[in-house]
Amino acid sequence: MNEFLITLRETLEASLIIGIIMTFLNKQELHHLKKSVWRGLVAAILASLIVALFFVLIQSNIHHEAYQKLFEAMTMYLAAGFLGYMIVWMAKNTHIKQELENQIRLNTTQKAIFALVFFAVVREGFETVLFLFASFQTTKSFSYFGFLAGIAIAILIGYQLFVLGKRVNIKSFFHVTSILLILVAAGMIAYGTHELEEFCIKMNWISEENIHRPYDILKPLKEQPANTWFYTQKGEKFYHWFHDKGTIGEFLKGFFGYNSNPNWAEFILWIFSLGSLFYLWKQSLLKVTQPKAT
Repeated sequence: MNEFLITLRETLEASLIIGIIMTFLNKQELHHLKKSVWRGLVAAILASLIVALFFVLIQSNIHHEAYQKLFEAMTMYLAAGFLGYMIVWMAKNTHIKQELENQIRLNTTQKAIFALVFFAVVREGFETVLFLFASFQTTKSFSYFGFLAGIAIAILIGYQLFVLGKRVNIKSFFHVTSILLILVAAGMIAYGTHELEEFCIKMNWISEENIHRPYDILKPLKEQPANTWFYTQKGEKFYHWFHDKGTIGEFLKGFFGYNSNPNWAEFILWIFSLGSLFYLWKQSLLKVTQPKAT
């Protein structure tokens, strides 16, 4: 689910950028600049792949288990920060089309168009890599189907808009995905805090027995429970479906950062980040929709 939502949102943003630029070039009959658009797009994709490889290499070379937890925690916080910023920025900036067209008018050279496309798309690519990497750390799995489906549907929406000229309610789409991504960002912060706890435990800075938790529910059982309908066996333990390692809990953990036994810092930061991001997003929308005083 995370892979689908992330690639759908980021690829659609990149598709809108390419579509706006290509439409403007067609209207202005600047057909000779189209090659620079595709070159900039390909270069941005390659740069994003290099960043993805860089993240994988860093993680694979961290052999100390405690430092792995620290790296995962920092990645989570970084991804959540970028994701929150992107959500608020998109809510504030509703005149991307006009800004892109103005930049093209100022400079219509091959290099300028290449740079415009490259830096606009590579930002989306870097964000995608970071968000997907953080999502993988949470779920320890990767859905190639969700990843490819998100890209395919985003490209299809872009094709409907710019090639077929059909009307698509992009505003509602971004509102819905923004709410879902706010939940994802808050979950990343919660999971990052959980990994920071693991780092401190493995460094022997704190003892797990001394960590206070607001709740610790649905503990795994060593013996088969009487009602096995709501339990899943993994190894030698039985996990309730709503435990964070259970059938439903694993999905909630990967998408919302759910934890069946969070520490107080994790619980408070999840509530705070969820409320803060939603408030900032709503305020940004209100500023855009409110009429300017004359």
